[in-house]
Amino acid sequence: MDKSNKIIVGISIGDLNGIGIEIILKTFEDKRMLDFCTPVLFGANKAISYHKKVLKINSSIHGIQSMEAVVHGKINLMNVWKEEVKFELGKSTPEGGNYAFQSLQAAVKSLQEGTVDLLLTAPINKENIQSEDFTFAGHTEYLESELEGKSLMILMSDTMKIGLITGHIPVSEVAKAITPELIREKVSIMYHSLQQDFNISKPKIAVLGLNPHCGDKGVIGKEDDEIIRPTLKEIQESGQLVYGPYAADGFFGSKTYEQFDGVLAMYHDQGLAPFKALSFGNGVNFTAGLNKVRTSPDHGTGFDIAGKNKANPESFKEALFSSLQIYKNRIEYQKLRKNALKAESVKKN
Repeated sequence: MDKSNKIIVGISIGDLNGIGIEIILKTFEDKRMLDFCTPVLFGANKAISYHKKVLKINSSIHGIQSMEAVVHGKINLMNVWKEEVKFELGKSTPEGGNYAFQSLQAAVKSLQEGTVDLLLTAPINKENIQSEDFTFAGHTEYLESELEGKSLMILMSDTMKIGLITGHIPVSEVAKAITPELIREKVSIMYHSLQQDFNISKPKIAVLGLNPHCGDKGVIGKEDDEIIRPTLKEIQESGQLVYGPYAADGFFGSKTYEQFDGVLAMYHDQGLAPFKALSFGNGVNFTAGLNKVRTSPDHGTGFDIAGKNKANPESFKEALFSSLQIYKNRIEYQKLRKNALKAESVKKN
């Protein structure tokens, strides 16, 4: 396989009955996209052909049986399975989940082996993908189990980057899960990610409170005063620009988020509800903290519009461009770090 200088993007195709394949095909309908990277889809010829026929998309696909056969300048398709699959567009089925996992598993294996440079994931259905082999709340948790590092889900757009202190857990468990250790861990991951992945040398991070009005001095809960505030003060004393806690309603209502490089929300909907209200359709889900780059669009399987040629590929395109930039930023960061260590070593000698 001729590596050339093209970044090879591994793409898992998501739920077969959703809009994943549609947004992938629409993204690469514009052949100029192949100037930026070499895509490798992990799926099957019959699955892609079925969607192409339904959607009347004529993109040429280059089928391969091994990564050595990847051709730059083409949309490559690694055949993961060969058997016939029953399609029920718009429906959540066990088959849709099973083959979504097979695609994801093969793409992650290639990512681990280094035959693809980064991972772009189309949406899965968190219920039908569950099996003996997949017992995770979503992509983020699965990837953390397969790759190196501790993960942080970050939803990002041109105007904000929102990370989550707690991820896919029930609201009833959120308060118990928030500890000084967890806050320190997530702040550390976001801080390093902003430096390494986004070229921000001295990041400024806001942390949201847990309770309404940050507890109103204990009237509506004590966690903000007893756990969050002291932990943030300790982090500030180490020299990091981390501020809070901020009451979430006023923070977003007054656009205070525009003053920060990153925001950490205490739980899923506290961060993602305002993010999607402000950026839905152009947002990107980025898994920070791991040794490999992974992004995805900010939406789900879109069963309600699957097969109707209505899916908007903009978020998927943004996820692709973001992943490429983050990958390049990491390479540059490592070079600068290496040079700094060399310079330090010369000084000492």
